[in-house]
Amino acid sequence: MSETGWIGEAPRDAGFGDYFELLKPRVMRLVVFTAIVGLVCAPVPVHPVVAFAALICVAAGAGAAGALNMWSDWDIDAVMKRTARRPIPDGRVTRDEALGIGVTLGAFSVVMLALFANIFAAGLLAFTILFYAVIYSLWLKRATPQNIVIGGAAGALPPMIGWAIATGGVSVESLLMFLLIFLWTPPHFWALALFRNEDYVRAGLPMMPVTAGPRSTRNQILGYSLALVPVAILPAFTSVGGPVYLAGAVVLNVLFLRGAWQIWWRDEPEAEADRYRVEKKFFALSIVYLFLHFCLFLAEAGLRAAGLAAAGWPTLT
Repeated sequence: MSETGWIGEAPRDAGFGDYFELLKPRVMRLVVFTAIVGLVCAPVPVHPVVAFAALICVAAGAGAAGALNMWSDWDIDAVMKRTARRPIPDGRVTRDEALGIGVTLGAFSVVMLALFANIFAAGLLAFTILFYAVIYSLWLKRATPQNIVIGGAAGALPPMIGWAIATGGVSVESLLMFLLIFLWTPPHFWALALFRNEDYVRAGLPMMPVTAGPRSTRNQILGYSLALVPVAILPAFTSVGGPVYLAGAVVLNVLFLRGAWQIWWRDEPEAEADRYRVEKKFFALSIVYLFLHFCLFLAEAGLRAAGLAAAGWPTLT
């Protein structure tokens, strides 16, 4: 493999789909969705045209971060089964192209968000891109088993960006949305790391199961899950919550804790015997868990807009 990232002797010409794949569209969808929730739940209305343009900028910024991540991770991606078919290690796009796309999209998204919304929201977007592409991808990911914990801040910022687009600042509500994603990230990714451990060993990445072992990883999945529960429940008693959010969040967190407990209770021989069935199930549940929490935020916003919010509901803010 060369430094441009080509594998093989005669790479074919890249198509639109290959370049779009550089932007990590699945991650982009989650980023845009949580940013929409932050924007919709904010107490300041935003003109639909401005909101749409601002969210396009957020999507472009997320795509820029994805392209820069693929540029930096080309050597890691090439040796991991899960990522070997990505555009750069698969020989469809060069590293130089990925770098150019990432830098261009990143600069465009930040400048245009400053024009469409405000400087504060643009600054948060710029910080998110730089944190993910530089701090996480170039340093933390290769240096420490806490890479997911610290690096999770980048993935947790989009709802704060959405809130800032509307308000020009932050609040307790947007901080709680941030913390919800931030504390959710370690158990989500460490469950994946348990059943993808061979990939991380092959790539030489210091993921928690590699450096600390499966037992410590299982302990920390349970610990972070316990810390997540109060943070996930607390928004019910703020201006973005209500009884619908509370009821849904309680059910979701009971299921999440149950899954984390099942992971903690198992040992490695048992997990290997059933091919990590429980860990895979928890990983899938964690995706639904986060998505539904933000759907509950939207449900409460819809009830408030329709004048159906619970009267006299206690709030801390």
